[in-house]
Amino acid sequence: MGTEFKESINKAVNDANLTGALGKFSEAYKVNRAKAYEGIDFEELRGRIADLKSYAASHLDQLSEQFEKNAVARGAKVFRTNDPARVREYILKVAQDNGVKSVVKSKSMATEEIHLNPYLEKAGIAVGETDLGEWIIQLAGQTPSHMVMPAIHMTKEEVSDLFSKEVNERLSSDIPRLVKVARNELRPKFLAADMGISGGNIAVAETGSIVLMTNEGNARLVTSLPKIHIALVGIEKLIAHYADIAPILKALPRSATAQLLTSYVSIITGPTPNDDGSMKDLHIILMDNRRSEMAADPKFKQALQCIRCASCLNVCPVFRLVGGHVFGKVYTGGIGTILTAWFDELKKSEDIQGLCIQCGACKDVCPGKIDIPDLIMEIRRRLVQEQGLPLIQKAIYSVVNNRHLFHGMLRAASIAGKPFTSGKFVRHLPLFLADLTDGRSLPAIAAVPFRDRFKEIKQPHCTEKIAFYAGCLIDFAYPEMGESLVRILNKAGIEVIFPQEQTCCGAPARYNGAYETAAGNAIDNIKALLEEKVSHVVSACPTCTVALDHEFISTLESLGQTEWIPKARVLAARTIDFSTLVKKLVDEGRLSLKEGQQLGSITYHDSCHLKRTLKVAEQPRELLTKAGYEVTEMFECDMCCGMGGSYSMKLPEISGPILQRKLKNIKETGAPVVAMDCPGCVMQIRGGMDQDGAAVKVRHTVEILAEQLKE
Repeated sequence: MGTEFKESINKAVNDANLTGALGKFSEAYKVNRAKAYEGIDFEELRGRIADLKSYAASHLDQLSEQFEKNAVARGAKVFRTNDPARVREYILKVAQDNGVKSVVKSKSMATEEIHLNPYLEKAGIAVGETDLGEWIIQLAGQTPSHMVMPAIHMTKEEVSDLFSKEVNERLSSDIPRLVKVARNELRPKFLAADMGISGGNIAVAETGSIVLMTNEGNARLVTSLPKIHIALVGIEKLIAHYADIAPILKALPRSATAQLLTSYVSIITGPTPNDDGSMKDLHIILMDNRRSEMAADPKFKQALQCIRCASCLNVCPVFRLVGGHVFGKVYTGGIGTILTAWFDELKKSEDIQGLCIQCGACKDVCPGKIDIPDLIMEIRRRLVQEQGLPLIQKAIYSVVNNRHLFHGMLRAASIAGKPFTSGKFVRHLPLFLADLTDGRSLPAIAAVPFRDRFKEIKQPHCTEKIAFYAGCLIDFAYPEMGESLVRILNKAGIEVIFPQEQTCCGAPARYNGAYETAAGNAIDNIKALLEEKVSHVVSACPTCTVALDHEFISTLESLGQTEWIPKARVLAARTIDFSTLVKKLVDEGRLSLKEGQQLGSITYHDSCHLKRTLKVAEQPRELLTKAGYEVTEMFECDMCCGMGGSYSMKLPEISGPILQRKLKNIKETGAPVVAMDCPGCVMQIRGGMDQDGAAVKVRHTVEILAEQLKE
């Protein structure tokens, strides 16, 4: 990550106006979106959208031809090209052939993609944006920071200053007054314009129609008042049938701005008469610009299911800290990272892809059912394939792949860290490591790791045996969590096996694009965990559980290491997370918790991988309730805590503010204890609470339940 990019991050996170505006919108959006989708089966709806968009992505040539045939039959002129330069040239030629001096535009990300405005302005044609947000950023000399709300990063006071300069009058920040000023300034431009340029939310092959969805009515003026209308549409907007419009119309406003319906829906099918009786000159440009290449890529084809609602930006904990001018190029946020890698070039996504914390919030809300985090991981992988790993990362992964060396270094760290250790925490680190303990204490490496302690645990001999996969944090930082898990399973009549050959799950390497290293970790763990005959492999770390249950298979598949995939599938079938296993044991009557207790209030933090990938949320809450606690939900209980594995060490300037928001939400519940199922989240939140000085205990669910076992 370059120095200049790092500086832009620091500038953004320290901009109170930016983080305040984005933070308020993000908080309100989640609540309002839930209301907007009340009574609607979102999974069914997005399944339909994914299917129809996937079909379209598989038939782009066919649908493009069908669209052209039907649009031309209704009087439109259709131009198809893969080259952005030819798009610009076509539009300029139409303008010059018709003596166009001024153009009005409605909102169009495709025109941003090809940098149309400066191209036309250089040729002497005045270009006026008419979407309020687009006009604001045009006056500011900026690019959109959000695909739906381009000026979301600006305050009303900043907008007031811009408008004051434009009209040469000192304006207040009264919003109705500012809107009136915008209307007064833009109306003459509509009336004087020789050409209107729009985008298109949907292009219907069956009828040759363009669908426009807006809230301000400006698109209707742009497409109806000038005698020439050019619609620039990316071919990913194509759908096969007119009836396919309905599910997109239903989802797009709800997902974009949490509205039930956009104010204006315009369906343009062929040219209409101008006010002088002549027919409008309607041009529709179907632009490819590598979209067909994306459709041919089995991994990235799903990105063409995007309906440009930008809900992925609205729920992203990183976007609401840094905004689109940092997290993106033309297209912003998670999906913008993917589109940048394709519509521009892979290299241009190098910095922005590193901003993704892999929390998965975007995947949950995407109406196109796109696995955005997985596609960003694939970008990382391809960047590593193209450029190789930095020397420092190579050195780190060579250590991680050598289990004996890796574990030996962790043991040595427990001794080397003693000068910086106070109690169970490392609160200050020297020199260039100081950032790692800025706002968060780190756990001290245990003097005796769990793998050594396990040998001293006396267990009953039981018929059922379960293998325990500890992961690095429980093994070397929180061995007491491992001891608690053994105690619980023993109480249920289960003997715990701890394969000593187990090692790092490979998540740090995989999340940094080093799939070969992750595959090595996967194979080592498959060998170790399948050596014993056990009913389950249990983990008390969701990141590790996801690795065992999902990522070993996908990593090996992506590298073509097919000989290990059958065994990876066997391991996946046996893998279970801690809370799901314990809930099952309690339901079966094999495990009992103390009854009739009133232990007071507790709040619960949902770990990203546990809730979003493993779909586990109610089980730990039910167990805590059975143990005698009253669960008090915190605001944004499932928002990332900022840990993100190595993310918190690579980008502490982003991880830190995310953590502070989480600490605030926890403390506002008034609960004296916060529980969670992830040792990584414990590390982040416990370390934050330590430096905050708050009297809130941060505990893994496994520790709490072990104390509440019925004797």
